[in-house]
Amino acid sequence: MDKVTVLETMRQIGLVPVLRADSVDKAMALAEAVADGGVTVLEVTMTVPGAIEVMRRLAQQRPDILVGAGTVLDPETARMCILEGAQFVVSPALNLKTIEMCHRYSIAVLPGALTPTEIVTAWQAGADVVKVFPASAMGGAKYLKAVKAPLPQVELIPTGGVSVATAHEFLEAGAFALGVGGDLVDHKAMNEGRAHVVTETARKYLEIVKEYRAKKA
Repeated sequence: MDKVTVLETMRQIGLVPVLRADSVDKAMALAEAVADGGVTVLEVTMTVPGAIEVMRRLAQQRPDILVGAGTVLDPETARMCILEGAQFVVSPALNLKTIEMCHRYSIAVLPGALTPTEIVTAWQAGADVVKVFPASAMGGAKYLKAVKAPLPQVELIPTGGVSVATAHEFLEAGAFALGVGGDLVDHKAMNEGRAHVVTETARKYLEIVKEYRAKKA
């Protein structure tokens, strides 16, 4: 899938679940539960033990899922993830060399930034989308809306503080898509054998995105 298609898929789904788990098998089970709810975009963080293996297996076994690498802090890690099948690269911070590496492979790159200066620096360096993290620490959707006012051309994905309760507010503020963590990736439910809880939450998020777009159309 080329970079333009990757970004358009991300925009259409409207959601980028941040997948964290303490084993490869648990990560795979979470990925399946999220995908069963119709969310076919996943960010596998490098904090997952065996994260590369998870990306490799998803790329091979679930070609319908758009798999990205998360918590990528340097260009070497970015390259390793890309070679194993990652189709986009996300970071909680801004590393210019990582952006350069992703450009070399024509892979979508979403570096993290928080202040307006950091966001503009990331955008000017070639970020396809800027991850605003941690969004909740700066006031959530109100902060995103304030940043988008002078920077409407910059695509932003808020992460941190996004939930079913706040999703519509973030979309209204101008989010390109929503970075969702613990509110969707429910480890307690998974450990209790209730994968359907994660699947149902994924469906709720998709419905929120659908309703928002229908209203804006």
